[in-house]
Amino acid sequence: MEGSNRERDYRDADLPRMPGRFRDLVGPGAVLVGLAVGAGELIVWPRVTAQYGATMTWAAVLGVFVQLWLNLEIGRYTLATGESVYAGYRRVWHWFSWIFLGLNVVGWIVPGWARTCGGALKVLIVGPDGPGSPTVWTTVTFAAVAAVLFGPRAVYRSMELTVQFLVVVITLGLVAIAFTVSDADTWVALGRGMINFPFKDPDMAGYELFSALVFAGAGGTANLFFSFYLLDKGWGMGARAPGVVNPLRGKGERDGGRCYRIRDTPENRERWSAWIRHLTLDQTLFFWFLNTFTILLFIVGSLAVLHPRGIVPQSELLVWEEATILASLWGGAGKTVFLVVGVACLFSTQLTLIDGVARSCADILQGSTAWARRRSTAELYGAIAALWIGAGIALTYAYEAIPPFMFLLSAGFFGGIAMAIYAPLTLWINLRLLPEPFRPSRARVAILVVVSAMYVAFAIAATINVLRSLL
Repeated sequence: MEGSNRERDYRDADLPRMPGRFRDLVGPGAVLVGLAVGAGELIVWPRVTAQYGATMTWAAVLGVFVQLWLNLEIGRYTLATGESVYAGYRRVWHWFSWIFLGLNVVGWIVPGWARTCGGALKVLIVGPDGPGSPTVWTTVTFAAVAAVLFGPRAVYRSMELTVQFLVVVITLGLVAIAFTVSDADTWVALGRGMINFPFKDPDMAGYELFSALVFAGAGGTANLFFSFYLLDKGWGMGARAPGVVNPLRGKGERDGGRCYRIRDTPENRERWSAWIRHLTLDQTLFFWFLNTFTILLFIVGSLAVLHPRGIVPQSELLVWEEATILASLWGGAGKTVFLVVGVACLFSTQLTLIDGVARSCADILQGSTAWARRRSTAELYGAIAALWIGAGIALTYAYEAIPPFMFLLSAGFFGGIAMAIYAPLTLWINLRLLPEPFRPSRARVAILVVVSAMYVAFAIAATINVLRSLL
């Protein structure tokens, strides 16, 4: 194969049979939802709605829909090869490793979610005027993240169970809140906004809409984390790859040099069809439907509670503002429920971000440097996660005066640039590196071409807007 990893030859192998019970496979899609709900759903889109109404809801719906097709192609490569998509990108060009390492750093190093989660946790426990600076409560958030990642031996299983619980809390809380505070006019306005394509409020900067569209869903390199979830869950050829273990509890490692090519036999084709059907069902049910459902409920809440009152709070206080108004409409229980939902959303996002970035950087470094290949995945994972947590606390302390919403917009911008690169690149590796029977159909190729063109166009337009604002 072409690329810098020529020594990593594919090994011909049979595709593992898919387990018979659906519940044995549930997990990766739900974890991706847990990652998605904390930024676009809770912070970015409710704030956009509070300021502009529901007129641009179409962008939120579109953002989740196009990411569905990206996730399916990301999953295709990992199911077929048993390696991450980053490894596939390296086969095309060695320098993609360093490009994506840089995009992970600039996209996620600023601790917007941990800081906002800390703010929500503070108002839940001691109120907005209670003791503790943003740095203190951000540190509390990161300590809870470390407890989940470095407690049980199996990192993914611990994270999966935690995030699934949080997603249930978020969904039930949102249903109760949204249908309590809304009326018929709210839902009519929401429906009109969903079909108002391609309206952009003239007062909203183009790069802000671009960031908001990226945040509708996982966004940025976060969609690529899905590849690692499939490996640890043992989907497809991922069943042949060992998972990441807690570095404090063991030294197991993924064999980064092992990847597979499915033998083209009738039985393997039948098994492949079953895996692809399940992948599509998982992503449609958990990622697309549940993600769209939750983001619309958050928009409804903002449309009913914040927008009529002209309240556009900073992200650090958005959860408190909505909770306070809900208390006047629904009593103290509504206030508490919304604060709990807010903390659950933000914590699930920060947890999966630390885990996903640590996995991504460890994979990139092991595939690109001799130094990293001499170390276990567990060692690299633990060191990167700890470094990220330390950097997040330090950055919060250094930039306490900057509103965390600016951190989120920055992450959305760089995340959009990343998607403009890897959307067409993922299609390329699936068409060039996979055997013909396991490549995407013409219909899926056409969809990915449109999706790629959309992200490239938005990235170019947003970059021009940012450059003009700086000149």
